[in-house]
Amino acid sequence: MAIKWLSFYIPLMWSCLCSFKFNPATCLQNETDRLALISFKKAILQDRFQVLNSWNDSLHHCNWHGVSCGRRHPDRVVALNLNSQDLVGSLSPYVGNLSFLRLMNFQNNSFHGQIPQEIGRLRRLRYLILSNNSFQGNIPTNLSHCSNLKFLDLIDNRLVGNIPAELDSLRKLGALGLGRNKLTGSIPPSIGNLSSLWQIFLGENDLKGQIPEEISRLGNLENLAFTDINVTGEIPPGLFNISSISEISVDNNQLHGRLPSDIGLTLPNLRALRFSDNRFTGPIPISLSNASALKEISIQSNRFSGLVPKEFGMLQHLMYLEFAQNQLQDDLSLFNSLTNCTILTYIDLSSNFLKGTLPNSVANLSKHVQVLSLSENQLHNAIPLGIVNLPNLRFFDLSSNYLTGPVLVDFEKLGRLEYLVLENNKFTGIIPSSIRYLSFLSFVFMKFNNFNGSIPASLATCRNLIVLDLSHNSLSGSIPPEVIGLQSLSILLDLSGNGLTGPVPSEIGLLQNLAQLDLSDNRLFGIVPSTIGKCSSLELLRLQGNSFDGEIPQVLSALQGLLELDISRNNFSGGIPDSLTQLRGLKYLNLSFNQLHGMVPKRGIFLNASAVSLMGNNDLCGGITEMKLPSCLITNSKKNNLSLALKVTIPVVVAAIFFGLLVCSLIFWHRKRISRKKNISMPSFEHQFLRISYAELLKATDGFSLANIIGVGSYGSVYKGFLEQVGIEVAVKVLNLQRRGASNSFMSECQALRTIRHRNLLKLLSVCSSIDFEGYDFKALIYEFMVNGNLEKWLHGRNVGEDGQEGESGNLKLIDRLNIAIDIATAIEYLHNGSSSTIIHGDLKPSNVLLDEEMTAHIGDFGLAKIVSSISGEVHRYQSSSTAIKGSIGYVAPEYGLGDPVSKEGDVYSYAILLLEMFTGKKPIDESFKDDLNLHTFVETNLPDRVMEIVDPRIAFEDGGGSFKDCILSVMRIGVACSVEQPGERMKMRDVISELIKIRCSYLKESLNQG
Repeated sequence: MAIKWLSFYIPLMWSCLCSFKFNPATCLQNETDRLALISFKKAILQDRFQVLNSWNDSLHHCNWHGVSCGRRHPDRVVALNLNSQDLVGSLSPYVGNLSFLRLMNFQNNSFHGQIPQEIGRLRRLRYLILSNNSFQGNIPTNLSHCSNLKFLDLIDNRLVGNIPAELDSLRKLGALGLGRNKLTGSIPPSIGNLSSLWQIFLGENDLKGQIPEEISRLGNLENLAFTDINVTGEIPPGLFNISSISEISVDNNQLHGRLPSDIGLTLPNLRALRFSDNRFTGPIPISLSNASALKEISIQSNRFSGLVPKEFGMLQHLMYLEFAQNQLQDDLSLFNSLTNCTILTYIDLSSNFLKGTLPNSVANLSKHVQVLSLSENQLHNAIPLGIVNLPNLRFFDLSSNYLTGPVLVDFEKLGRLEYLVLENNKFTGIIPSSIRYLSFLSFVFMKFNNFNGSIPASLATCRNLIVLDLSHNSLSGSIPPEVIGLQSLSILLDLSGNGLTGPVPSEIGLLQNLAQLDLSDNRLFGIVPSTIGKCSSLELLRLQGNSFDGEIPQVLSALQGLLELDISRNNFSGGIPDSLTQLRGLKYLNLSFNQLHGMVPKRGIFLNASAVSLMGNNDLCGGITEMKLPSCLITNSKKNNLSLALKVTIPVVVAAIFFGLLVCSLIFWHRKRISRKKNISMPSFEHQFLRISYAELLKATDGFSLANIIGVGSYGSVYKGFLEQVGIEVAVKVLNLQRRGASNSFMSECQALRTIRHRNLLKLLSVCSSIDFEGYDFKALIYEFMVNGNLEKWLHGRNVGEDGQEGESGNLKLIDRLNIAIDIATAIEYLHNGSSSTIIHGDLKPSNVLLDEEMTAHIGDFGLAKIVSSISGEVHRYQSSSTAIKGSIGYVAPEYGLGDPVSKEGDVYSYAILLLEMFTGKKPIDESFKDDLNLHTFVETNLPDRVMEIVDPRIAFEDGGGSFKDCILSVMRIGVACSVEQPGERMKMRDVISELIKIRCSYLKESLNQG
């Protein structure tokens, strides 16, 4: 009561004080608006960008940030625009005193609480934009008093209750956005009274009932979005007579009925028709071809039948064609007409009744096609070779058809392909070796065909492969060590149901990131290699139906994530190892039909008889009662056998130890002799490098001209140069040997890059260790030149272009950032697990990520790298002995500050900070981070509700709906999960890659869906 009393009398008192100099009426009006703004500011709890600092007595309130005043009434506030300012707090009811206000825009902030009823007093208000906040409660009914309102946007909040019928009095309202809330009830028929309405978005609420017929009265309607609101019944027929409509979205409801046959004539301006996931029936109207502006037809998951109109080839703007999961019938001659659609990007005709052969005209489709899916139809014959004319194809799915013959496609020409799905057909011949050229390939599904021959070892060149399923074919030969050791595999390797022979290569231990491994039903033999114990991420292991022998490996106890283990139908012998009881998460264990004997344990999974199968092992005994096995008999024969074993074993062991000591002594003596002969000034390189002299580098860089400097680091400068002898541009990193640690940095980088090769690592072309023309030591590293500079300049500053000159940095779109994030993660995963030694980068940050002409990311600067021996775990250091923390502030893992040794988890932390920086646009040392606030906690405290408030504003404009927000939210969650304080709780890099690829695929599909 006291506050309300003061709010009434303070303006009055002020008017009396200033009446000696000013017009009393003007003074009172001026002070009313100023006090209303001050009350607004007091309700703000956080202002991280300090945008309200200007709201003080030193400035007239019309000059405050976000405040605009009128021309006729220069002291009255007409606009309050604080869009995307990261404000946290409630909305003060005193905004209702801004009686001249026409625009109120608080989009993309963190306002909470209820929308104040007092807004209904703003009779002049035209634009009310409160979207993407956390407002709660009901929509104020007295918004109906804002009779001049033209634009009402309350999208993406937490509003509940019914849509007020009183809103029908807003006869000037043109746009109504209430989507992405928790509204209930039905769509009020009174909406049909909003005669000026041209856009309405109610999607993603908990509404019910039918779409009211009264909506057909909205003669100016252009965009209607009722996606995912649980409405039923039919679409009012009158809606199809509103000729101004350009977009209709009613996805994910329970609507039924038929589309009018003349829909393309009555809706001539139609651009997008989205009817997916409903119950529509009948044919697809041919008249849609008359809607010449049509870009998208999305009708998947319905019951449409009949033919696909070939007239769709007349739609010059068509980009997205999604007809999956219907009952359509066609002979695919449709493709002959689709060749006229020159910007077509997405074609999904899967799960229908299409017959015939995929025509050769597929070669003439738009070069923009990224998705082509014809799975689950009745296609036959071979894949047309012309498919290689689609250079941007990323998703290619022909699964579950009747396709035959060998696959003769030259996949080298489909360099962007990520998904290759040919499973459940009748393909024959060998697996095409040209797949090895698909550097982006992530998923390969070829199961249930008749492929023969051996598994090509060249598949190992697909370094981004995370799923390889070649099961149930007629493959023969041994398993290539290169394939079973492909460390990028993280989700599935399935070679089951073939005729593979030989032992399992020991390289299986390199699958440290793999979740599911299935080698069942082949002709494999020998013992299971002990290296399988290194596959620490396995959740499913199936080896049944082979001829493995020996005892069940004890190392299986190391697979603590294992949920299912099946080694039935083999020749395993001996007892059941007690180590299997240590697998705490195991849900299913099948040991049946082997030659096991002895006592069955009574611990772990063996306490659950329904989870264990032991049949076909007739010499097992004991176990819990439910297993119904005979009791074990204890006899003296065991003692006799033990005595005999000791008599034989002890002499053998003693002899083996003596022999082992002798061999070790000889090896030690031999190495000591060799070491005396060595005199190495720098690490040797496995591959032959260019031989480049100091003079050649001097010429290539115009005498190390300042004009050619493209970067300056801790230990030297980087120059752009041109090597005439080979005709290529290079980046030359010249070490400042006067700087302490520079020589060690040089050695560390040489050692780290000695044997590793990966598409996402900066390629070292050569090194130069020489004397300059003044007699001083000179050391330099020569790299490939990256025309698009480094990531730091794209995110935060000016960027070096192809001509070497600085210019304004371009904007990285969301999809660009996703691709770069995946590239970096792939490189880190390779460093950690992709070679014989583990390499810790130690200084991962944007300035060390270089971008080539295709914006592919390459990690560079290994000056702080450390190599961990794969055998001993020893860390080889090529740095000074200083105990100071190495790395860059903000990116260094917190445990390093406590003296912990370098680790993979430290690189994961640095990657997480880089990832969050890429998507928030904030550096980890941002000035706004004070006290305990850092980039990790900043993002974590804003998830999930305020994620759109912290996204980099440069990509926020791309917001195309829920898919954009979902993508950002998923990426931010990965960044938070990888930067938690405890190293052991951080995500594994292979899981990061898998999740990011899923996010990218989902976003691409939704982006194409939105045109």
